[in-house]
Amino acid sequence: MKLDQLDSRLLNILQTNNRHGTEELGQMVGLSATAVQRRLKRLREGGAIEADVSIVKPKTVGRPIAMLVLVSLERERADIVDRFKQSIRQTPEVMNGYYVTGEADFVLIVTSRSMEDYEAFTRRFFYENHDIKGFKTMVVMDRVKVGFSMPIDFEHCLD
Repeated sequence: MKLDQLDSRLLNILQTNNRHGTEELGQMVGLSATAVQRRLKRLREGGAIEADVSIVKPKTVGRPIAMLVLVSLERERADIVDRFKQSIRQTPEVMNGYYVTGEADFVLIVTSRSMEDYEAFTRRFFYENHDIKGFKTMVVMDRVKVGFSMPIDFEHCLD
């Protein structure tokens, strides 16, 4: 999907606050509300906008603990990787999952109510999975920056 300068401006605005109305967005980028609606529909249908979400403060929902977990698989076969990817997608405690290069095969961001809750999660998610060789946990001490904002540079918005 090709993006033009107006698409880039819209995406930059929406990444910081996606609750602006189409009229307000139009004023910000120099388009009519109808033109903004058409562009937003195209951006969503084309996959440039993956989701419209709110970032929830973990403490307010009783999940104050977050961990970065490095996971190594027993063997790196396509069926094992695919099966583990599917388990990541189906597990609500896993907020983000990345298939990576390097020492580990995956990096997960996991949320928990307590360390006891995380221990129960590790037993269920890691120890009972025979495809997992090992995992290392790093407990997050402070959320310094949280979000999904992507730097958007119009000159590089091609396909």
